[in-house]
Amino acid sequence: MTGEPAVTDEVVASLRDTADPRLRELLTGLVRHLHAFARETRLTQQEWERAIGFLTATGQMCTDTRQEFILLSDVLGLSMLVETINDRHGPGATESTVLGPFHMTKSPVRELGANIDLVGGGEPCVVSGRVRSRDGEPLPGAVVDVWQADGNGFYDVQRPDVQPPGNGRGLFTADGEGRFWFRTCVPSPYPIPTDGPVGGLLRATGRHPYRPAHIHFIASAAGHTPVTTHIFVAGSDYLDSDAVFAVKPGLVTDFAPVDDPSAAREHGVANPFRHARFDLVLEPA
Repeated sequence: MTGEPAVTDEVVASLRDTADPRLRELLTGLVRHLHAFARETRLTQQEWERAIGFLTATGQMCTDTRQEFILLSDVLGLSMLVETINDRHGPGATESTVLGPFHMTKSPVRELGANIDLVGGGEPCVVSGRVRSRDGEPLPGAVVDVWQADGNGFYDVQRPDVQPPGNGRGLFTADGEGRFWFRTCVPSPYPIPTDGPVGGLLRATGRHPYRPAHIHFIASAAGHTPVTTHIFVAGSDYLDSDAVFAVKPGLVTDFAPVDDPSAAREHGVANPFRHARFDLVLEPA
């Protein structure tokens, strides 16, 4: 067989004995779309070699604490597309969004009310809410995994010489009424890492690397589907141009200013401070 279509047909035919039908479907679709892309764009040998080099460099940038391939998926919108395709939440359930490249270390177990901001320097903040089922019932003992950048926009794994391990992270267990709360600093907008191949891609395409201010969450409870989500700080820069396309209006949360010395003492923070209140609502499995 000869010719461009024949090459595609031969590769697809070679997959016919794949035992796993889903794997066969995925690989067949991948081959057909990749080949169609090459034909449509008239991909040159030099461009193919450059693409291979880019993917090689992306893999070489990955470590135990950094996932450059997730970052690439994020900036191409693929992470958000996959989240959207698989988001089956019903009315009222918390919307999901991307995991991001920095959920790479195990969050330390912390008591409710603990301060996850171990370095200080940011505006003090209290975050509180309830984990409940979509029918309104609280979920006692639900687990809430939290991670965020520090007040300067860096995660602990990015600056291990400045931040202690686990800074900005916490694994909390909701109380008997499904409630959780912790202290931290108000997150700030920050750039995703640009010192690798993904950063070069952003520069080549004239895109900025910034994300709006946010805190990451994974909430899980027995008998319910876990949700991976963020809360975004209302009024933050870049809400309309997130570098990884992850903002959903329903996740934008008011970090309300509080100037009340007695409330500050109750929460164990300096006055004034900010307070973000929201519920994590899970879909029954």
